[in-house]
Amino acid sequence: MSELIGGKDKKEILKELIRRLHEGGEVEELKKQFKQLIQQTTPAEIAQIEEELIKEGMPREEIHRLCDIHLEAFRESVEKDIPELEAGHPLGILMDEHRILLDFAGRLRELTGRWEPENRENWIREMSKVLEHLRDSESHYLREENALFPYLEKHGVTEPPSIMWMEHDTIRSMKKEVFALFERIRSEGSDEAMAKLSQIAEGLLNFLSSHFYKENRVLFPTALKVISSEEWQEIKTQFDEIGYFYGKKHTVGKPVERGAEKAKRSPTGEVKLGMGSLTPEELEAMLNTLPVDITFVGSDDRVKYFNLAPDRIFVRTKGVIGRTVQKCHPQKSVDVVERILRDFKSGKRDVAEFWLRVRGRMVHIRYFAVRSSEGKYLGTLEVTQDITEIQKLTGEKRIYDFEG
Repeated sequence: MSELIGGKDKKEILKELIRRLHEGGEVEELKKQFKQLIQQTTPAEIAQIEEELIKEGMPREEIHRLCDIHLEAFRESVEKDIPELEAGHPLGILMDEHRILLDFAGRLRELTGRWEPENRENWIREMSKVLEHLRDSESHYLREENALFPYLEKHGVTEPPSIMWMEHDTIRSMKKEVFALFERIRSEGSDEAMAKLSQIAEGLLNFLSSHFYKENRVLFPTALKVISSEEWQEIKTQFDEIGYFYGKKHTVGKPVERGAEKAKRSPTGEVKLGMGSLTPEELEAMLNTLPVDITFVGSDDRVKYFNLAPDRIFVRTKGVIGRTVQKCHPQKSVDVVERILRDFKSGKRDVAEFWLRVRGRMVHIRYFAVRSSEGKYLGTLEVTQDITEIQKLTGEKRIYDFEG
């Protein structure tokens, strides 16, 4: 990007354009002023400019707010970069799902305009089907966050994925509100809830349209430029592991078998531990058999390991190995994560714990500071456990009460 216009680098002029938008400049006036320049701009350059502006101090939230505005200014340029993909390519899958999700969001909006108390049962039945698909669509966002975004970050594209993840969280909040309003209507037949549902359905459709446009026309072409064909194969494998929605086959691997296979390729000698020793195969299989999800983050804040428990609560893919833990959390959680890490490193605390409901189950999350025998900080261990059934325990069940 070395072209000079009037003595200025093209990139600097584009950054100046966005700064002026930030200061309240008129979009149409700025589009006209920079029309020739805009036509020469690629999605990858837009992503790079966003990245640099954030590093220069413009708040990420402000870039998020301006994203729709300056994307509109760049629309002519972006439109010419529609990617052509072979069948089964991860980006092709995501774009197909964008179309499906927009169809469902449109159906949701349509149904909110057809509410009739006398036809309540039919309406509830149709709405339930639409909401079931919207609920299942979570795998779409998880695949982007856990398989695609880590590879973009490895190639230095960090801010655009962060902005998209912020939008994913907005989508999740809107969907949560839709589900809650639907339950109110089903139980109470509330006209007030129906009016709110109609409003949020309209907002969700508009937000999804804007979000998917940005991904299809900016984020995905950037990904095609920086991610290698070998990495796309890895991403597709991780997509399969996480699974798909709307009738797609879930080709999830067998975690324990994969772990054992990896162990067989390891050195045959046993790993000597403080209280015994284990072969790599035994160690791998044992960790994968634990009824908890564990993730280990090294002292440099990068993910070094996670187990492959049979029923993982939160998604993990190979792509997160080497990723900073800050990038594994939504932006709204990063400050808390960094505070916990600072406290662990300074010795102020050794444990942090949280509990919340996930898909109707009670989940207990604990973070432990891992230290050497001399007290040196080695990293952080995250342990996540489904405690729904544990909470129901009463009385006692001793080993001699066991029934074979």
